[in-house]
Amino acid sequence: MDNDWHDPAWKAAAHAWVIGRLDALGTPATGPVEEVRARPWSVTHRVPTTAGPRWFKANTTGCRYEAALAAALGRRIPDRVLVPLAVDTARGWLLTADAGPTLRDVLDGDAPATVARWCDMLRAYAALQREVAPLADELLALGVPDHRPRALPGQLAELLDDPAVRTGLGPERLAAVEAVRPEFAAWCAELDASGIPATVQHDDLTDANVFPGPPYRFFDWGDAGVAHPFGSLLVVLSFGGHVLGVEAGAPELARLRDAYLSQWPGDPAALRRAATLAGRVTRVSRAMSWRRGLRDAALPVADDVATAVPDWLAELAGPDVV
Repeated sequence: MDNDWHDPAWKAAAHAWVIGRLDALGTPATGPVEEVRARPWSVTHRVPTTAGPRWFKANTTGCRYEAALAAALGRRIPDRVLVPLAVDTARGWLLTADAGPTLRDVLDGDAPATVARWCDMLRAYAALQREVAPLADELLALGVPDHRPRALPGQLAELLDDPAVRTGLGPERLAAVEAVRPEFAAWCAELDASGIPATVQHDDLTDANVFPGPPYRFFDWGDAGVAHPFGSLLVVLSFGGHVLGVEAGAPELARLRDAYLSQWPGDPAALRRAATLAGRVTRVSRAMSWRRGLRDAALPVADDVATAVPDWLAELAGPDVV
């Protein structure tokens, strides 16, 4: 029942919780709770209220920490995140207000505006990470995954010990990943010594997970971990290249990287080196994130998604994105 979005008992319990929280907040529902999006790892429902739409989100077991993480971020930086109206940390449930269009909705495919607004967004995100860094131990205690550089070699070994992952990689890709394992450990050690503190790392940051500013407000932390902050650039630049139609190393992507790094103290060359290393090793945390999300999936998993864990791991032997 806990991981079955269409189980009548689960839906009844979830909807009762939503209605109860709304009543307690003085914003009762004015219509039925309706499913908007269901994925193997999470589900989102919408409910109209006297104060406007409200949104309910539930995660499967491996990602339930999002509720506690969102609440902790809301206490620390309420002006820069979507603050939950209510959470059930044991069940991984969140209730939030409607915050309007996302940054992606506002940009609507305009490439020059995308680069400029993404630069602004990334500067704001870096400031968020620096503000949250003192909470790293607290977030780990709340169950947020530990993807700090020192932890990643062990997680790579864990993934490669999994027969399903090895099968998914296949002989050629498995051999290529095994070949970079010694280098991977060295990359992690160098990154760990970079002097940049671990903090919250969204691990799936795009313009769809932020409301436009100022101030920019970030949400959807179901993939997040405590990690080297620069790891966020892996998805940012990979997805940014897709949106802009440019290859890795393009000037537009360098501009995004440098806007983000401008908010961190240190020698620019050293910061760029750390960004490159973080981009490499974060492929393991992406694989771990997908592993959490797909374990105990609530719905059937599509073929193209089922291979996400070995596919991300295989990227270790590929070219740098950052």
